Amino acid sequence: MLGGMYDVGVRQAVPADYDRIVTVVDDWWGRPMTAGLSRLFLDHFFRSSLVAEVNDRLVGFLVGFLSPSQPTVAYIHYVAVDPDFRAKGLARELYTRFFDLARADARTVVQAITSPQNHRSIAFHTSMGFTVSAPYENHDGPGTTRVRFDRTL
Repeated sequence: MLGGMYDVGVRQAVPADYDRIVTVVDDWWGRPMTAGLSRLFLDHFFRSSLVAEVNDRLVGFLVGFLSPSQPTVAYIHYVAVDPDFRAKGLARELYTRFFDLARADARTVVQAITSPQNHRSIAFHTSMGFTVSAPYENHDGPGTTRVRFDRTL
């Protein structure tokens, strides 16, 4: 139970969760985000992704993976929480469970990225013990500046 109000269950994702996630991600993020969340993430990385539910209602998710190319790195690609369930510790719980999953696979660092203008994300990641890099210009192609988060496990 998070925040003392809801019985939130967190489980490993399954490929079929993609259809539920893609229908809410733009609303939850407040802008178009589906282009960066291809079905392949839940087809190939569902074992390292998490879904939070209350009575079968999707209330949060974390899409992450254990890097196949960098054996010490785990990466968080997308996280979102239903606006009705924010500020109740759900995102923190999803991250904590992902950290545990990464540690169990001998990963020693977790990484993520965001835009330098996403102050809410930067504040959250900092509160979770991540360091924030200087901006990387053209990270995802021309005109896409990103900052990277790193957290040692």
